[in-house]
Amino acid sequence: MDSAFVIGGTRFIGRHLVEDLLAHDYEVTIFNRGNHENPFADDDRVTHVEGDRTDDADLASAARESAYDAVFDMVAYQPRAVRTATRVFDDADAYVYVSSGAAYGAEEIPKREGALQGRDEATALASCTGDQAVDDSHETYGNRKAEGDRAVFAAAEERGLRAMAVRPCIVYGPDDYTERLDFWIDRVAEYDRVVVPGDGTNVWHRAYVEDVASALRVVAENGAAGEAYNVGDRRLVTLEEMIDLIADCLGDAADAPASAPDDAGDVEVVHASERELSIADLSADDYVLYRDYPHVLDTEKLAALGWEATPLREAMQRSVDDHLATDRDGSDHDPGRDAETAVLDVLDTL
Repeated sequence: MDSAFVIGGTRFIGRHLVEDLLAHDYEVTIFNRGNHENPFADDDRVTHVEGDRTDDADLASAARESAYDAVFDMVAYQPRAVRTATRVFDDADAYVYVSSGAAYGAEEIPKREGALQGRDEATALASCTGDQAVDDSHETYGNRKAEGDRAVFAAAEERGLRAMAVRPCIVYGPDDYTERLDFWIDRVAEYDRVVVPGDGTNVWHRAYVEDVASALRVVAENGAAGEAYNVGDRRLVTLEEMIDLIADCLGDAADAPASAPDDAGDVEVVHASERELSIADLSADDYVLYRDYPHVLDTEKLAALGWEATPLREAMQRSVDDHLATDRDGSDHDPGRDAETAVLDVLDTL
């Protein structure tokens, strides 16, 4: 494959996808409304086409400009958008839809896509009603992503398009505008005692952004039509292990603040139960990246295509270094340090 059309391409996953494609000698065209700064504005290897992906005419016009080997759909948030794109780009060699681990409708460990080496068991996808399909709220995100997956499968089965879905879990890394991991990095950098809900063994599978980018390309090159592929870190860590890893990386960071720990041993993780958190009107759900039931994706199917993940320590070091080089602090996710201090004061008396 030589050419790629990326719907999106300037913010987080899309930005890293473009960088990965360029590193593998693709000619890249990005298609978006131009509402965000284009990091490739001065790169003559990247063509920018301005348009609204929700406008069918804009998308069709962009498709007529040139033929593309691979189409990557980064910002399809309603199933109708997937159905439109698979028709507009029906002559592409590959169409890759960015779905989500949230598309799964059943709680299983691990969640599997099915169809690996004769294995046909697959975790059920979420259902999607007509009203949910046209919604744009967080509550229906997984439903809409699941219906987008079904649109991909239909395009492959009914029209012969080599269409595939990639399901990332929680994505982290440089340029992460969600600032979910940034909250925890900031906590570890600023305080020597970090409150963790529960016993610290919570597991919510995460995926390093550069690995998600390479997974999209690998699926476009080697994936099978009508299939879905999970992507996530090949080694999982609990929430407490993640905090220890952050502390170690801060210790090795050149630009760490003076308050940052030298290593994980300098950070005290304080476990707080729901009852103890309630002292300050907090709950475990107030903490980003906390999930009561473990969320784990099976990534064997993707690995079988030749995809490899970045070593976890390396991925976290890059994430920490990027955090320190920006003003991101995850404050939108902050449950309130004053409230946490009230919990800590009570725990100290027990």
